[in-house]
Amino acid sequence: MTSLSHFLSTDHNHCDDLFAEAENAVAEKDWSRAQTEFQRFLDEMKHHFAMEEEVMFPAFETHTGMNGGPTSVMRGEHIQMNEVFAAMQDALAHQDGNGYLGLSETLLMLMRQHNLKEENILYPMADQALAGQADALLARMGEIPH
Repeated sequence: MTSLSHFLSTDHNHCDDLFAEAENAVAEKDWSRAQTEFQRFLDEMKHHFAMEEEVMFPAFETHTGMNGGPTSVMRGEHIQMNEVFAAMQDALAHQDGNGYLGLSETLLMLMRQHNLKEENILYPMADQALAGQADALLARMGEIPH
């Protein structure tokens, strides 16, 4: 059985790899590839957020009764990241490499802090609270379309 922590942390790493590919394409001014790679990254991030917000967070909140706790903080950070994603898309549309790379630094800092909180605090709490439901929750996450 895979834990929620392992599954979601592995997905963080996958998203990080896609983020780096998009950044590399922008640095090389390969705008077509940058657009493609950024869209791949964005699609996977949105999918990751959906797995958390539609499956794991509600299950955690229901089981623990913590509605204003760590999941609320994570949702807020997802909103912040979505705002940076939109600005990055705009920079790509204008082939503004410097603007994109500046936003990329901001996003990297946000993602690192966010992922550390999830991987070191929320996910272990979820593993403990939802141990008996992990397989069912992972199956539901797998049903969320990309």
